[in-house]
Amino acid sequence: MPKSVYLMALGIFAMVTSEFLVGGLMPQISEDLGVTIPQVGYLITAFAIAMAAGGPFATVLVLKLRPKAALMTLYAVFLLGNALAAVATDYWVMVAGRVITGTASSAFFGVSLAVVAQITKPELRGRATGLTMQGLMVGTLLGLPVSTLVGEQWGWRAGFVAVGIITIIAAVATVVVVPSLGHAEDAGGLREEMSAFRNGKLWLIICTSTLIIGATFSAFSYFTPILTDVTGFSRGVVPLLLLAYGAATVIGNAVVARFADTHTIRVLATGLTLNVLFLSSFALLADLKAPAVLAMMGIGFVGVTMNPAMISRVQRAANARALVNTVHTSFITLGVVVGSWLGGLGINAYGLRAPLWLGAVLAVLALVALVPDMGRLRRTPAGTPDEAAGENRPAREAAEAGQRG
Repeated sequence: MPKSVYLMALGIFAMVTSEFLVGGLMPQISEDLGVTIPQVGYLITAFAIAMAAGGPFATVLVLKLRPKAALMTLYAVFLLGNALAAVATDYWVMVAGRVITGTASSAFFGVSLAVVAQITKPELRGRATGLTMQGLMVGTLLGLPVSTLVGEQWGWRAGFVAVGIITIIAAVATVVVVPSLGHAEDAGGLREEMSAFRNGKLWLIICTSTLIIGATFSAFSYFTPILTDVTGFSRGVVPLLLLAYGAATVIGNAVVARFADTHTIRVLATGLTLNVLFLSSFALLADLKAPAVLAMMGIGFVGVTMNPAMISRVQRAANARALVNTVHTSFITLGVVVGSWLGGLGINAYGLRAPLWLGAVLAVLALVALVPDMGRLRRTPAGTPDEAAGENRPAREAAEAGQRG
């Protein structure tokens, strides 16, 4: 595995940690800036919206740059936004910093995945993508508890300083380790990138990713109140349970990455089926501690861990270039926003178990969207890899030919 893949994971880790940073520093930020806790919560929303809406535009702006130069530009923009947040004495300056870092993060996801596709052999691409996405899983696992610890020891601004240091290390290592790759325009430029979006199936696949992530985040966003008010755990125990959940995502991501490229549809169908089971079980048995924890761990194992398979499916339907990856990241982030929003509406109407049932419904809808591809696989010999079974191979081959160019 090229060393550059590990660097892409480190960069993603820094940016995901920044995304979750505010969640662990809410009381300190609220007191220092003189705003309410809900207003601090909107800083998380601002980051997510910037990722969903601003990332594709940022990617278009760096398309004319060579991949390494694009990565360094995005690192610089991210550091600017992070520094702005670290020194902010006004709430709206903080909002601006979050918008800048969210936009840069989304574009970085797209460019880094394109770099990974370009530097790895086709047979290693699924595993390499999974390794890159471990930055997301570990960031989710450690971002909130580490930021809380740093904030308690040295103040909330130290959390942003720590993220900045990690980002600088990753950027310097990128200059040294990542090879010089072909100019983006060698693969056709913006017009060629935009042509991929004329494919109707690509939009269906991307929207399916939104449902997959929305199903998990509908539940994950409200784990804490569910575990305390329904299951009966004390608030001091919940962070440990969330760490266990994060560990399950790291393990699940590693497993999915092994099969994401060769058995994409089978992995997604299996993961969604299990997620429906775990979400429904959690909803039914949320008042029983042992079953509730097992169901929560199951959701961690088969929820956001579908990312490598989702990415492989999108790249196979279109290409592995930066803009397609970034738009896909935007729709994944949209799943986070929509899932948590619908979950909140469900709580207001039906109580704390509602997000779990809603997550199961979204997972079922994602399964329905997979039905055509699952039907195609049933008509192929047993053991046939998904790609060999003909899942839009011409688009995949064209993309690889463009990258080689």
